Amino acid sequence: MAEEGASKKDESKTGDHPKDEPKKEKGESKKDHKGESKKDEPKKGGEHKKGVAKKEESKKDENFKYIIRLVNTDIDGNKPVVIGLQSVKGVGSRVAEIIVNRASVDRVAKVGTLSDEKVDELEKLISSYAEYAPPWAVNRQLDFETGDDMHTVGVDLEIFRKDDINRMKMIRCYKGVRHEEGQKVRGQRTRSNGRTGLTLGVMRARLAQGAAPAEGGEKKEKPAAAGAAKTTAAAAPAAAAAVPAKPAAPAKPETKK
Repeated sequence: MAEEGASKKDESKTGDHPKDEPKKEKGESKKDHKGESKKDEPKKGGEHKKGVAKKEESKKDENFKYIIRLVNTDIDGNKPVVIGLQSVKGVGSRVAEIIVNRASVDRVAKVGTLSDEKVDELEKLISSYAEYAPPWAVNRQLDFETGDDMHTVGVDLEIFRKDDINRMKMIRCYKGVRHEEGQKVRGQRTRSNGRTGLTLGVMRARLAQGAAPAEGGEKKEKPAAAGAAKTTAAAAPAAAAAVPAKPAAPAKPETKK
């Protein structure tokens, strides 16, 4: 019996006890129930996605144009087609929509992704816009010299505008005179807006009655001067009473004849 007890004690000492297990070093990967380490497992699809993204970026960089020249205007290639066409002077949102629909181009597509043929087609449609657009949709109806309906864009728009202003100045019409003076031309109010020159303050009522302000601002009356005027007015009757009266001249005796 004693031997059996001793053998049991020895087994308990040498048996698997949690304290007797060797401590795991830091950084050692934990193993799952299959015995394979989780660190060594490659991430599914991560490297593949990165490779695809890099390939797509390289393809885009090769064919993408960051600046496109259209009607003597530089257009940002990252803008949509409808917004990019509005960078041309004389092309607004309505004109850009008409041109994009006529060229059958996706209005949301980036300008830099368009081919050279499409860019040339858009430029031709902009220059010949007056031929297929209705008369009310152009920016120069009944031209002064030719009498035609035109749509000017780019540098031509500024040239025609300067010519019109110079012609109005030469014939001395109302708009030409207003242009010369630098005033409002189309009947806007000028009392509060568009004021040019030196700033003027508001004149008070007493200045408007006849007193002219001195240079550099209004001249305020000193309180001492006002007090002196009051004292002189009150002292006038007292001074008159203080002066002694002259004695009356004696009466001359009457002479008998």
